[in-house]
Amino acid sequence: MKRPLAVFLPFAVCVCLLSGCWSKKELTDLAFVIAVGLDKTEDGKYLASFQVVNPGNVAGAVQRGGGAAGVPVSIYTSTGDSLVEASRKASEKVSRLLYYAHTNLVVVGEEVAREGMDGVFDALERNQQFRTTARLVIARGHSAKDTLSVLTPIDKISANQIIKTLEFSELAWGQTMNADAWWAIRSLASPGRNPIVTGVVIEGNPKEGRRQQNVQSSVPDARVTLKGLALFKHARLIGWADGPTARGIMWVLDRIHQTNLTIPWGGKREAIGYRIVRAKTNVEADVKNGRPSISVHIEAEGDISEARVPINLADAGVLFRLEKQFERDVKQEVAKAIETAQRERTDVFGFGEAVHRADPRLWKKIEKEWHDRYFPELDVTVTADLYIRRTGLRNRPYIEE
Repeated sequence: MKRPLAVFLPFAVCVCLLSGCWSKKELTDLAFVIAVGLDKTEDGKYLASFQVVNPGNVAGAVQRGGGAAGVPVSIYTSTGDSLVEASRKASEKVSRLLYYAHTNLVVVGEEVAREGMDGVFDALERNQQFRTTARLVIARGHSAKDTLSVLTPIDKISANQIIKTLEFSELAWGQTMNADAWWAIRSLASPGRNPIVTGVVIEGNPKEGRRQQNVQSSVPDARVTLKGLALFKHARLIGWADGPTARGIMWVLDRIHQTNLTIPWGGKREAIGYRIVRAKTNVEADVKNGRPSISVHIEAEGDISEARVPINLADAGVLFRLEKQFERDVKQEVAKAIETAQRERTDVFGFGEAVHRADPRLWKKIEKEWHDRYFPELDVTVTADLYIRRTGLRNRPYIEE
């Protein structure tokens, strides 16, 4: 009797512990959402756009019967008073369950961003399927729906095109940031930092960009392009930083990997190019007599990328003068970025976090008034050391005086 019971008990325990396939979902019942777009309707409701993959068109994308293959993605939209409601109402249009585990991109319309994104981040973070590693961008000048509807020629799925552009643009140019939802949420949770998010614009005709002919032309009618950094304050978009000002922000955040600088020389504008190959920024806070100050020190090294004027690059004195000119340019970019942020009264650099580390007691006193009172008047010292490591194969350009 004991032996049969000893054999039966393990099986009984396994039956209780192993739940089986009660929560299974067949692939044919799932709609894989690659990107989500968020806009506002005229009556103030959320307009959610879902970029869903058409698996057959992505996997094969071959010519069928002399005609072109179908589009790789479909856009479904729904409205609701909240994001969750809009997501659930999409089931009225989609024949499968929306599945967010593969969502890699969130596009937020400018109107939604200006009204505030607290509810957006809360809904995204609470969703069990959604990953906060999804990239985050702001649709600038066009709706998020139009941005996701543009078909791209190289990457079949336009969301992947935006994600790769974010990654490589930060690595090669440094005027945009490859930020994800977790970066924004973490910045909002910190009282000493506000988030920044890259903006995207549509170049060309958005209506033509939806058509498949957009990817069958060597010059597409519409392209999705990165442009500028969105400055936030307490989850609300308050302004934009473009060009060198945006790069100045990236300098302070230590997010410059590679970029290119040009300076005038010999009376000619943009005469000498400098390609930065590595850079490091240190931010430190100091408190004297109860007044905080910030020091930003930048170190970088790179190569001469071009010389459009007669110059002797074998002369150490000339190289020293070039280094000093490049340093002045970098400090000007950073100073302009800090001036812009202080004017908008938003600490996007994390200077408040540096003050917190330097003097926690002082930070408790000034934390609530940091962005509006202390940060705009903060004394920031910027120093830079740039080094020219290589001048290329030719020390004297072909250009004659």
